[in-house]
Amino acid sequence: MKGRIVIDTNVFVSFLRSRKGASYKLWKLVRDNEENIALSLPLALEYIDAGQRADTVFTGSEVESIVEGFCSLAKRQNIYYLWRPFLKDSKDDHVLELAVASGAKYIVTFNKKDFAKVYTQFGIEVLTPAEYLKKNGG
Repeated sequence: MKGRIVIDTNVFVSFLRSRKGASYKLWKLVRDNEENIALSLPLALEYIDAGQRADTVFTGSEVESIVEGFCSLAKRQNIYYLWRPFLKDSKDDHVLELAVASGAKYIVTFNKKDFAKVYTQFGIEVLTPAEYLKKNGG
C-alpha cells in the first residue's frame, strides 16, 4: 500500500478543469480505487463549493455527484482535535487536521509553500500531483 492521501481542493478543481495532466490522472486512480484517500465532511463541502464556483464544464449538481462518488471511495474521517493555528493560510488547517487524524502519509496540493512545516512536525509528505504520481509509480 502506498499510504493514505489527502487531496487539497486546488487539485480537485484542477481535475474538473482538464482531462489532461497529473490532477486528472490522480483522480482517475482514486476512481479506479487504486489510491487510498481520506475525506472529511468539511473538505467534501469545500470541494463542492469550489467546484461549483470554478470555470468548468460541469453543472453544480454534476459537481455534487462527482464529490459523492469520491466520498463513496474514501475513508471518511471525523476530526476530534484541532492543530489551529498551524499553517500560514488558516483555511488549509482543516486539510492538515484531516491528514493527521486519518494517519495520511501524503497531502497532495499545488500550495506546497503553505504546508512548509508539515513534514518536519508531523512526518506527512507534501507533494504536487505530478510529484506524487512520479514517486508512487503513477
